[in-house]
Amino acid sequence: MTFPEAVDVLGRALRFGINPTLEGTVELLDALGRPHDAFASVQITGTNGKTSTARITAALLAAEGKRVGLFTSPHLQRYSERIEIDGAPVGEAEFARGIEAAVGAAEALRGEGSVGTAEGFTEFELLTGAALWLFREQSVEVAVLEVGLGGRWDATSVVSPSVAVITGIGLDHTGILGESVEEIAADKATIIKPGCVPVLGPGTAGLDAVFLARTDGLGLRPRAVRADVDFSPVAEELTVRYRVEGRPNHLGDQTLIDVDGIYSRYNALAVAAPSYQAANVATAVATTEAVLAGPLRPERMRSALASLTLPARFEVVRRDPLVIVDGSHNPQAAGVLASAIREVFPDPGSRPSILLGILADKDAAGIVRELLQVADVVGVAQPDSPRALSAASLASLVAAVTGSEPRQFGSVSDALSALVPSTSDGLVVTGSLTTAGEAREWLLDGSETLSA
Repeated sequence: MTFPEAVDVLGRALRFGINPTLEGTVELLDALGRPHDAFASVQITGTNGKTSTARITAALLAAEGKRVGLFTSPHLQRYSERIEIDGAPVGEAEFARGIEAAVGAAEALRGEGSVGTAEGFTEFELLTGAALWLFREQSVEVAVLEVGLGGRWDATSVVSPSVAVITGIGLDHTGILGESVEEIAADKATIIKPGCVPVLGPGTAGLDAVFLARTDGLGLRPRAVRADVDFSPVAEELTVRYRVEGRPNHLGDQTLIDVDGIYSRYNALAVAAPSYQAANVATAVATTEAVLAGPLRPERMRSALASLTLPARFEVVRRDPLVIVDGSHNPQAAGVLASAIREVFPDPGSRPSILLGILADKDAAGIVRELLQVADVVGVAQPDSPRALSAASLASLVAAVTGSEPRQFGSVSDALSALVPSTSDGLVVTGSLTTAGEAREWLLDGSETLSA
């Protein structure tokens, strides 16, 4: 199977959407020889912060000498980004080999051609099977798995994780996961399974009863990650504390973080990112300590954090002119992005403007309200997705809030072609991961000729 053929198969499977059961994934992984039994797994869920936490955890584990697999979703530009080994996406040929193995197992179970029919497997089930199969083939020691959606029925929940991480809870995917944060928390809490070490990130605060009911029922001792002044739902010896000791005042400045782990104290950890990433760094430290059952080596931590990249997370893709790409796709994440803009651009008169592209099933009004507190929306675009909110609808929404209508564009690339050459203080492209991916494609790989 070639890479284009693998992408075609996944495209045909994508229309099946979400399969609210683990039966198919269990069946598929059994047919693949239960590859997930060959390595330890870390499973990470949460409304926001899970991708950053997963990437930081994988980097810290690799710095400790572990051979690490990383499975994230969705991809920004290419499917092969979703499966990484030792910090790099697998090659297209290797990715296709994994999909071929998953499709072969699926067809052995359901018959030739079953992928692409109503009786077939979903895109995410095939991707999960391929990732876990490739991790075994490549002798991965620890797999860091980002949950695609929720926890109860997510395909990654076929594993019994050594460490189960919940970064935080917010109102997103309410039609699927529940209409309240308590219902969403209960769904995500199901990744906590017998024998694992649960790690409760800072964003779980206020929902302690939901998670403690789960851990108490399984006889587990959870660890909690909290800022140094915040209440912890667990004993202090099981609490990882963090403090932001230095915040960026300009673009390119570092955030300095102190983390008091379970096994050791880690001072002045530097990360080239806004200070909101401190919570994710601390959660990743807690997770890595749980995997190792011991302390991390500070010099290796610092090296890993210094070389860390977080695509589409306040990512400076271009400096001249300035373009920042961020995948914030719900009001909670947009609020965090707004705080980062305030922090890095303290002068309200010299902040970048915003280009928005949002999916129709998201709280677009909530996203707009958060971002308009810090910057003007100069343009709206329709991302290349069947779920996209039209530029006209989004423009009307922005106009209703601000009294002035932004420029409308039929695509992200058209918007960038028009707005980037004329920007004076820069541009933040955000609203969805689809929008972020298209912006990265245009800025990094497109045919335009602006200086990088």
